Amino acid sequence: MEKILVSSCLLGTPVRYDGTGVQLLHPQIMTWQQQKLIVPFCPEVAGGLPTPRDPAEISNDKVITNIGDDVTAEFKLGARKALQLCQQHNIRFALLKESSPSCGRNTIYDGSHSGTKVKGMGLTAALLTQHAIEVYSESQLAQLHVALRRCSGDIFNNKAES
Repeated sequence: MEKILVSSCLLGTPVRYDGTGVQLLHPQIMTWQQQKLIVPFCPEVAGGLPTPRDPAEISNDKVITNIGDDVTAEFKLGARKALQLCQQHNIRFALLKESSPSCGRNTIYDGSHSGTKVKGMGLTAALLTQHAIEVYSESQLAQLHVALRRCSGDIFNNKAES
């Protein structure tokens, strides 16, 4: 079975900027946890940022906090560590927290710290995608499940053909 990189905050770990988690209570997540398929990871913490921390948003290809600090280096380091972890464990799928400047899959905040979301990807989601790792947000759990089943079927079919 395929392992899945999952944003730690989606598992309830209090690693978000405000010191909270947002546990995704879904039977499929619980099943994957029981099967030991989930590899939890927080790129922001892995990049050296504390919890809690000032909220940050992407602006002009930099990640800037609401008080003006540039934390791009920490976000890039966390993204690289996520990629290394995926490569080390042959992880081809990730379930990441939508709208995060690290993990956003479909949307991120616009950089104005006004609460406005725009279409875009966080640094980790973008790096993983560039390296052929399929990234899904918590709103795309059904699509991830289908992709994993497809992949398992491909593996099964390839073994059957051998």
